[in-house]
Amino acid sequence: MNAEAFQANLPPIDFEADCGPLRVHGALPSGLAGVLVRNGPNPLYPDPAQHWFAGHGMVHRFEFAEAGVTYRNRWVRTQRWLAERERGVARGNAFGDSANDSLPYDDGSANTNVLMHGKRLLALEEAHLPVELHARTLDTLGQIDFGGALQGAFTAHPKLDPVTGELLFFGYGGPNGLGAGITAGSLDARGNVTHLRRFDAPYASMVHDFAMTARHLLFPVTPLTASLPRLRAGGPAYAWEPQFGAFVGVMRRDGSGEVEWWKGPACFVFHVMNAWEQDDCLYMDVMQFDAPPNFPWPDGRPVEDAGHARLCRWTLDLRSHARVFASKRVAELSGEFPRIDERFTSAPYRHGWLAAHSDDESGLFTRIAHLDHANPQSRDVFELPEGDATSEPVFVPRTTDTPEGDGWILAVVFRGAQARSDLLVLDALNVAAGPLATVEIPHRVPNGFHGNWLARDSTSDSTSD
Repeated sequence: MNAEAFQANLPPIDFEADCGPLRVHGALPSGLAGVLVRNGPNPLYPDPAQHWFAGHGMVHRFEFAEAGVTYRNRWVRTQRWLAERERGVARGNAFGDSANDSLPYDDGSANTNVLMHGKRLLALEEAHLPVELHARTLDTLGQIDFGGALQGAFTAHPKLDPVTGELLFFGYGGPNGLGAGITAGSLDARGNVTHLRRFDAPYASMVHDFAMTARHLLFPVTPLTASLPRLRAGGPAYAWEPQFGAFVGVMRRDGSGEVEWWKGPACFVFHVMNAWEQDDCLYMDVMQFDAPPNFPWPDGRPVEDAGHARLCRWTLDLRSHARVFASKRVAELSGEFPRIDERFTSAPYRHGWLAAHSDDESGLFTRIAHLDHANPQSRDVFELPEGDATSEPVFVPRTTDTPEGDGWILAVVFRGAQARSDLLVLDALNVAAGPLATVEIPHRVPNGFHGNWLARDSTSDSTSD
């Protein structure tokens, strides 16, 4: 999306609504039945001094049923949100600045992702425990620690094993949130903690995402370093220090053995597309930046020319004693928010999707792109009209046993000329053909982060029903 579109859709909305059935242009696929949920920052009281990432979570829910598509949005009512509403003013900056933090306990912003596991709908943000929401009403039910088994950080990007039903997770930052400690573990299909392990990374940094293969967990540690002393001295909590290089931590999923660290050149990664193991090698496809966007040097100066992310394949040869990983670009399109057919998580895969830049890279996320790794020269891209912008594309399989990629892509897009949003439904293997259906939303859905598709069965038997 271009800078103007990003800024136009950046302000929060100040209401909660229930709408529908919404107007549909085109024809909704007959097999599309379930719920799309999305999460993103939406400050209750906007504060120019507050980092955009720190806004309170607002979840948007689109239900596809025989009667059509209905919409609901709700703030996640964390302790931070409740305290601000009582005060009537913004309360500090949850993104690394606690100078104005007067709450005895901070449960975060719950603003980054939302997903269902163990019959619970969870709003996630990487510095705190999940917050459970009612699956239909989106009412906030409270923070959960899985029977007291967990405390502290819980990633916004857990990985669901499509074979075992386990949810693999991690948290970084240690007790003070800015240390080198990492905790990794798993939840079984019922939501019980079954494994938990703690270890230290080579240095403290922002570890936003990780990857899972059949036998291993992979942790990309890149030199956007974290420092509590630097923060206390008035500097940035996170800063770019490329001299440290990048690492990948390799841990066996059963917790046995030592965590092994593989080194590579300095770069930055927010998101992983997928990972798998084959022929004594581990492969991890990541959206790789040359440097982190929107973060400074240790002295506070902005990092210039961070560039845009491109899909790169990191290869770790388990037969090598050098413990150095190789990075190779596998797609020329730049973009972010990579997604796959998640039935193929941790396995060799063919298809991926992302929110992509235009060819001249003058803006961000004006396209929805489908990548076919079996035909890397093929081009399957849907380009939005000028002034419009897309969010993360979410894949929905046509059926549970349909071939990889057979299904639909759902994406919320901002309509710049009308200052509102639409929800697009596209053929996942032919996005260039344009929307099969466009669901008209009567207002803006502000810039957000991540979302997921909830099949009808997963919402009907949730613990909150």
